[in-house]
Amino acid sequence: MKEITITKANDGQKAEKFVKKYLSMAPLGFIYKAFRKKDIKVNGHWIGKDAILHEGDVLRIYVTDAQLEDFKKPRPAEKKPFPYPIVYEDDNILIVDKKKGILVYGDKTGVRETLGNAVLDYLYLKGEYEPDTSSFVPSPAHRLDRNTSGLVVYGKTDAALKALTQVFKDRTEIQKTYLALVVGDLPKGGKIEKPLLKDAFSGRVSVCPESKGGKYALTKYEVIKRFGDYTLVEAELVTGRTHQIRVHFASIGHPLVGDEKYGDFSDCRKVKALCGLESQFLHAHKISFGNVPPPLEGVRGKTFTAPMPQELSQVIEVLCPNGGK
Repeated sequence: MKEITITKANDGQKAEKFVKKYLSMAPLGFIYKAFRKKDIKVNGHWIGKDAILHEGDVLRIYVTDAQLEDFKKPRPAEKKPFPYPIVYEDDNILIVDKKKGILVYGDKTGVRETLGNAVLDYLYLKGEYEPDTSSFVPSPAHRLDRNTSGLVVYGKTDAALKALTQVFKDRTEIQKTYLALVVGDLPKGGKIEKPLLKDAFSGRVSVCPESKGGKYALTKYEVIKRFGDYTLVEAELVTGRTHQIRVHFASIGHPLVGDEKYGDFSDCRKVKALCGLESQFLHAHKISFGNVPPPLEGVRGKTFTAPMPQELSQVIEVLCPNGGK
């Protein structure tokens, strides 16, 4: 028998969801049978799979030690301090400043150094995540490409992650802005309103009419500084399509500096030789929250920023020594 005390992170979850995640390698048939045979109790009472768990509840799963060994796959976590800047944190939300080159999630190569693992290590150190007993895993409400730096928002509880995910999906109470250095002289701000389509096989995104499968996409931007051959812009993602900023600016003849996938390849070679920049100049600079729902009260009406990384500032200094206007 395994006894688990439900934490705040798992408050409000259905018993079925909790047990599925806790016994992550168990066949679904085994889990449903456990409910039918009344092998699962909460606070001493038998429960059905739709029962709602609350903080402080004591859940008992009547399985053997051998079954636990087979069905429980511990999530890898080590008690470690967080290695990157924390911009904001409360009981429900964690906002961090991701550095360039770090994956938000792991990939098929099994890369261990990910932002997600660093967050779990940190919350494990604080006692807010238990890899052996927590069915809920704190997770990001959105993602950034490996080579895009800046703000990433994590839900620390199930309720917070659900609310954040909906806020990012609806986009009416959140505003995300990026800093990007683009090739060429942009005279003024504006908007780019072009539908985009992602190729499922290559992962490449292109402008494509909605009649042919493209999805509506809108980017607004303001010119921060012009340097003649380059322009620093602040771009707002009104929609959130894959590679949206990179493809949109490339489509108007002003690709992001260093973008070898969608950019000016001769300029990429030049920038790499001068600055060592091997990927797009893009930084998730600012996130503003509006009238967001509970339990997100801590960020309601607030704006959070991440300063431009030094490595990107140095790129501007090398490419634009005259200071611009």
